Amino acid sequence: MLKEFKTLVPYLRRYRWRYALGLLCLVAVDAAQLLLPQYLRRAVDSIAAGGPVRAIVMIGLSMALTAGAIASGRFLWRFFIHGASRRIETALRDRLFARLMTLPTSYFHGNSAGDIMARATNDMQAIRMATGMAFVAFVDGAFMSVAILAVMFVQNPGTTLLTIAPLPLITVLIVAFGRIVGKRFKRVQELYSEMSSVAQETLQGIRVVQSFVKEDEFARRFSVANDGYKKASMGLVKVNGLFFPLISFLAGLTTLVLVVAGGAAVIENRMTPGSLAAMLAYLEMLIWPMLGAGFTVNMIQRGAASLKRVNEVLDTEAEPRFAQGAAGAEARPEGGVSFRGLSLSYPGARAPALDGITIDLPAGKTLGVLGKVGSGKSSLCKTLARIVEPPRGAVLWGGVDVGSYPLEELRSAIGFVPQDSFLFSASIRENVLFSDPDLPEERFERAVAISALDRDKRLFSHGWDTVVGERGLTLSGGQKQRVAIARAVVRDPELLVLDDALSAVDTETEESIIEALIADRAGKTTIIVSNRVSTLRRADIVAVLDSGRLSQLGAPASLAAADGFYAEIAALQALSAEPVTGGEGR
Repeated sequence: MLKEFKTLVPYLRRYRWRYALGLLCLVAVDAAQLLLPQYLRRAVDSIAAGGPVRAIVMIGLSMALTAGAIASGRFLWRFFIHGASRRIETALRDRLFARLMTLPTSYFHGNSAGDIMARATNDMQAIRMATGMAFVAFVDGAFMSVAILAVMFVQNPGTTLLTIAPLPLITVLIVAFGRIVGKRFKRVQELYSEMSSVAQETLQGIRVVQSFVKEDEFARRFSVANDGYKKASMGLVKVNGLFFPLISFLAGLTTLVLVVAGGAAVIENRMTPGSLAAMLAYLEMLIWPMLGAGFTVNMIQRGAASLKRVNEVLDTEAEPRFAQGAAGAEARPEGGVSFRGLSLSYPGARAPALDGITIDLPAGKTLGVLGKVGSGKSSLCKTLARIVEPPRGAVLWGGVDVGSYPLEELRSAIGFVPQDSFLFSASIRENVLFSDPDLPEERFERAVAISALDRDKRLFSHGWDTVVGERGLTLSGGQKQRVAIARAVVRDPELLVLDDALSAVDTETEESIIEALIADRAGKTTIIVSNRVSTLRRADIVAVLDSGRLSQLGAPASLAAADGFYAEIAALQALSAEPVTGGEGR
């Protein structure tokens, strides 16, 4: 369990002075609290002896001053210790998010966003409690227990020995309780992640859910996940609900023993009434350290379970930023692109996604890629930016393995537009200028003109400053694709990759965009994935993929004249061609 806390060692060192000052204030508060029963003892004995009122008043003033000091000390230890735990939580969350930014795409395929969010929120809260309140409960409990027992033994060892008889049983219960809590809390966090994932998936796909009238089905799914989380949480509540009352009951037994044994001692004049009152006060103060031990174990177990989940992310191997090769640390890719016997398989897949692909695309030329669904078109494009890591020596850019370039340099030289265009909840202008908000206005205007987005400016309520909503919710599919194209074009990349990025626009708009792109990118390399032959006709070379293999490669005209998939698709699309409407559905 404690091995998980190794992650926190650097942060504990960083804030050690805050913890030290907080500890000093905490011990001072505890020491001051030990004085209060002594004031009570003196006051009771003075009253029993018929002492002067002035003595009682002075004792009361001393108690008030001590209480004021205790209040000030409590503020200070909270400021230092809880302040340190909050800073650790913030720093660890920053580290977690920074780590997520370095992980490969495959990690996010196997871990839902809801689960990741749970680790960054609920788990962080548990870690904060382990580094804050758990520390306080441990130190406070240990100091108070030792100090109170020492004082009680000095005052009346025989009565104290009888009074603390139930304490060993409490210790056994605390150890057993800690083991149960750790397992149950981990399960609670896992179910919270599942519930978050269901909620996020439903809200992200709300338009699809509503269009298929599946609201009740998804409400049922969330209800099942929510009920599972409730049951696990209630299981944890039951353990807590049983443990703490049981501890209180055993603590009450110690009070009963003290009243009986101490009362007899007072009657027999072996103890003064003030001493009994003081021991009762000390015993009441001793209940918190016993409960505090339970709180400490509870919070440490929860913190360890949450740290384990966070450490799973932090320990995941980051995406390689550099690789050994011919390119230097400052190298920027340029030149032609080559695939040399590229083969690629995904974990768990029965067949390879790509099998022996060999293509040479000279610098400044345009490659068109055609193929059925699942033929490997997207996988081929993703290897260029190392979104999917290709085998060494299989993908070259400028004669250099793409794995030899610094990852930042490699990806900054590529403008990649996937079919499923992701837009941020910001204005159209901010989405287009995502790579660099300070780019000149003329580059922005050129990008929206090339992507034919300027045609729709009048449709946007606030022009280019119109906020598109989460994931571009307020835009049509074609508009989202054109914003994404403009976002890639505005960077003026060495290599532009359109991965079926024109599937949602009409043919007239598509032809306009392709013509503008080719004219604008003279001398620069472009790859266009499309199932429209009208688009691929403008490419210099067309590669036809079939089940991960390269079935045809050549100029569009030569492929159209030869037997094969390209010619079949060209004939079918010629037969099914309809008049261009210029419309675009939402």
